[in-house]
Amino acid sequence: MLKFALRRLGYMVITLFIVATATFFLMKLMPGSPYNDEKLSAEQKVIVNEKYGLNDPVGVQYVNYLKKVATGDFGISFQYDNREVIDIIGPRLGPSAEIGLYALIFGILVGILLGVIAAVRQNTWVDYIATVFSVLAISIPSFVLAVLLQYYLAVKNQIFPVAGWDGFSYAVLPALALSASVVATIARYIRSEMIEVLSSDYITLAKAKGNTTNRVLFGHALRNALIPIITLIGPMTVGILTGALTIETIFGIPGLGDQFVRSIQLNDYPVIMALTLFLSLLFIIVLFLVDVLYGIIDPRIRVQGGKD
Repeated sequence: MLKFALRRLGYMVITLFIVATATFFLMKLMPGSPYNDEKLSAEQKVIVNEKYGLNDPVGVQYVNYLKKVATGDFGISFQYDNREVIDIIGPRLGPSAEIGLYALIFGILVGILLGVIAAVRQNTWVDYIATVFSVLAISIPSFVLAVLLQYYLAVKNQIFPVAGWDGFSYAVLPALALSASVVATIARYIRSEMIEVLSSDYITLAKAKGNTTNRVLFGHALRNALIPIITLIGPMTVGILTGALTIETIFGIPGLGDQFVRSIQLNDYPVIMALTLFLSLLFIIVLFLVDVLYGIIDPRIRVQGGKD
């Protein structure tokens, strides 16, 4: 397992290097520059570009960028009063993490519950309703659902705040909008896996031994049905992060997604590249944790056939 962990850490470094390189050169292909303000004269633009090293050859800029990133220095923002990039991103991490965590936990728990109920009540009206809900939740974009929730639960009925960020109540609607696809995906997979597991011989044996229905469902069947679901955690986490780019803007939440959109609009290269690296690192860490969870849920699973 130690060899596996060290190898994965090496892959993480290589992946981040590739992401940093690709992001840097893609920024150079973006139209315009951070200083296209008409109020700036040509001489002022030259001075500003010289100050931030934008007049240096691309190769020199690239090497300097990698050196700074390697030491944890993501540079200075071009737009936000010359503030350090890390000082801009830091305060916005909390709201994004909170919304994403709520959405993931709610989506997984509700999805598992719906999937189990649909499997136990296979081919009944309960199963059909769960299937229709899953199709709708997958089909409706998160930003459309966000607007609907905002209108019916905030504007019309005033149950939750319309927008802003000041406590748990402000996180409910964004989290619900992000969790819909998670609920639907988990429910469909759990239903499929549970139907297959419930027809297995060891489930029949567990029932013959006198185990209660709950013990059979949650102690035996669900435990094995969860194994393929672990694989989905990585993509679902990324999906939530991607959806948050729009959701945070709709609800006026001062998170990473909102900052990402603003930085792209302003051509703030250092902030864009720092956020890209951060989100990539988060995705890589999630994939690593998925492998660990495999071993926790089913100890029989061994990385590369038990060699590590």
